[in-house]
Amino acid sequence: MGFNYVSAIFLLVIATVVAAGLAETVVVGGSKGWRFGYNYTDWALKHGPFYINDTLVFRYAPPSKESRPHSVYLLPNLYSYATCDLSNARLLSNPNEADGNGFSYVLNQWRPQYFASGEGDGSDCKEGLMKFFAVPLPRWFN
Repeated sequence: MGFNYVSAIFLLVIATVVAAGLAETVVVGGSKGWRFGYNYTDWALKHGPFYINDTLVFRYAPPSKESRPHSVYLLPNLYSYATCDLSNARLLSNPNEADGNGFSYVLNQWRPQYFASGEGDGSDCKEGLMKFFAVPLPRWFN
């Protein structure tokens, strides 16, 4: 009996299960987390590549007298990323959602995904360098 359609589907399912099991959890910014004044574009270049089904964890302190508020936005395109234009961005996590575990986002699409903090009228993004992008690769490139 030769290789057939059912065998191909079976192999595809097995490959998908194995690839999903290899997904990693990455804390954005490492042990210091999502904070003002750190170059996250540089961080992403040093800690990539990222893969489909990897989870990004954004950890930041809740707003207080000692810490400024942060948020996480998903920007729609490269222009919005380059100019820190949040007008069409989707809010993923606001300053009041900060907690010890952080906010998790799964990179589940093979396309560029642009992230930024939108606090301080955009100064987190513009002046604080709180932005980066990820282009998750399929796991077979690993």
